[in-house]
Amino acid sequence: MANPLFDRLFGIHAGKATPFLHLLNGEVITHQDFLCTAAQIANVLAQTGLKPGDRVAAQVEKSPEALALYAACAQAGLIFLPLNTAYTAEELTYFIENSGASVVICDARSEATLASIAKQLGAGIETLNADGSGTLMDQAAAMPVSFATVERDGDDLAAFLYTSGTTGRSKGAMLTQSNLLSNAETLAQEWRFTADDVLLHALPIFHTHGLFVATNVTLAAGGSLIFMPKFDLDAVLKHMPQATSLMGVPTFYTRLLSDDRFTHELTGHVRLFVSGSAPLLAETHVQFEERTGHRILERYGMTETNMNTSNPFEGDRRAGTVGFPLPGVELKITDPASGEPLPQGEVGQIEVRGPNVFKGYWQMPEKTAAELREDGFFITGDLGKIDEDGYVHIVGRNKDLIISGGYNIYPKEIELVLDDQPGVLESAVIGVPHPDFGETVLGVVIAEPSQSPDLDAMMEAVRQALARFKHPRQLILLDELPRNTMGKVQKNILRDTYKDMFAS
Repeated sequence: MANPLFDRLFGIHAGKATPFLHLLNGEVITHQDFLCTAAQIANVLAQTGLKPGDRVAAQVEKSPEALALYAACAQAGLIFLPLNTAYTAEELTYFIENSGASVVICDARSEATLASIAKQLGAGIETLNADGSGTLMDQAAAMPVSFATVERDGDDLAAFLYTSGTTGRSKGAMLTQSNLLSNAETLAQEWRFTADDVLLHALPIFHTHGLFVATNVTLAAGGSLIFMPKFDLDAVLKHMPQATSLMGVPTFYTRLLSDDRFTHELTGHVRLFVSGSAPLLAETHVQFEERTGHRILERYGMTETNMNTSNPFEGDRRAGTVGFPLPGVELKITDPASGEPLPQGEVGQIEVRGPNVFKGYWQMPEKTAAELREDGFFITGDLGKIDEDGYVHIVGRNKDLIISGGYNIYPKEIELVLDDQPGVLESAVIGVPHPDFGETVLGVVIAEPSQSPDLDAMMEAVRQALARFKHPRQLILLDELPRNTMGKVQKNILRDTYKDMFAS
């Protein structure tokens, strides 16, 4: 094909008057109307002098036009760089400079700040607001509704996604057309998506979950999206009866369960609930199934690979696991020191290889060589194991591993005990500096609403369940855990907060 990603996700819908985006105001945008908007944007980008392979940085609110910008970049052979709307000017300066973006698309409210940055870095600037207004769409309105799709190869880059950068500078993961397309087509098949599916889309589109999973899978199947600017509980409950599927982060599901309007009857039309981007508590699994009769499907992915594993669509969806490697994806557990495979059931680092695995980090050959092996296996930085039935368990991040007095301690093992105690909603276990042991274990506990967990009783439960070297030196009760925009607990913030707790 001339342009695999565009042709097989977008181009196949040319001329179709079938619904693609259902907006909350009642408006419906067809596949064809969406493609016309994308073509107009592609014409604008081409007329500004952008050439295939140039980078387009976009920090914009979620809107149909923002999604059409992604399609336009694919059609014009440009590399799309979506940026978190929470990023500061300092962070954006790094992303724009590092990527060598030729143009920056931003909300008009940010234009004054970003214009000087863009000018300094030799990039153009256009605006795109949440309501679809702005200089980009003003120009697009006068453009033809067709655009000659630029020829690209499957190995050509389609997008940059920058890692969260919790340790050191963020890295620009280079994703190819084949990376995105292969994953979308595999997931559409594994999760049984068809043209009849209506996905309730409440995720952001600057992240792989909302853009390259939820959107691409729906496009691959020819389905449609109930397109929400963000997760709004009332709006989700209102539109749930029209949806056949929902992809979300754990927070979506806990918020739904907190509302009595969320019932078995309300979910009767839905065939699939998917959760990812952060671990789902076993308690949430149980409560959700009791309330709705549905078992949430958990999967495992990351910025550099999109999705790697999934619990089965048909079969046992096991809480606390992320299922099996997807077709075409190889996954192994290795010794972090030697890189040698470990026996089944042992905890080690997770490595993956497949058509979904990225091409490397932009302008960081040393980082690429350190994490992407010559044989194609990517060292994910996650710790995990494969149980006797082949299910993959995520134990934590390699950087979250605690080494106390020479012993390796996996936080997840302790968290499971803490989470199981009366009155506990969730917990986070971290390692903090200790003068004698190098590191020691600190447990942070979040109570269920209106509950007051007995910390002494919890410590006794840990003593009964785990070896002494795994026992937390102290438990701390907090109102909530720090999280990023996708719901992942930011243990680096906790470590920084409590780094001096046992220093003396």
